[in-house]
Amino acid sequence: MMSDDIERISFSAEEIHTRVRELGAQITRDYCDAQETVYCVGILKGAAVFFTDLVRAIDRPVDFDFMIVSSYGDAAVSSGQVKILKDLDFSIEGKHVLIVEDIIDSGTTMHYLKGLLQGRHPKSIRLCAFLSKPSRRVTPVKIDYLGYEVPDEFLVGYGLDYAEKYRNLPYIGVLRHSVYE
Repeated sequence: MMSDDIERISFSAEEIHTRVRELGAQITRDYCDAQETVYCVGILKGAAVFFTDLVRAIDRPVDFDFMIVSSYGDAAVSSGQVKILKDLDFSIEGKHVLIVEDIIDSGTTMHYLKGLLQGRHPKSIRLCAFLSKPSRRVTPVKIDYLGYEVPDEFLVGYGLDYAEKYRNLPYIGVLRHSVYE
């Protein structure tokens, strides 16, 4: 059972649902004067679950697109080398862009990605991350909408994985050291 690999639950499904609804309401308020549709960019695979819940909590028109950006591979720590494995399907020029990410760790990937997208001339660009580990930050990143700050623990569930496993857990939990060491 996957649950046997979890040391403890950090955020229950109910806590996650409540916080996502709050973030959606905040984003709705912040874009209420914008005439344009908000272009939401989900960072796959980790943000897929959060992205789906979040866009349904935003009460205004949104367009979707996805990118696959990696600096981890199957490792437990970032390699520091960012790779774009799937780029956007449409132009973001002149659009309000909201990047949706599961977790900001070192900041390397998001710093690179925000710079790349800024070069495509959006009207605005903001970042929404469900989790942030500020103690691991190597590169500063401004997070406009944040679910929770978390300590330096290996978290899985609600889209977060270890070697492509545990993404489907309905909660976020701390993975036992014995699983990845």
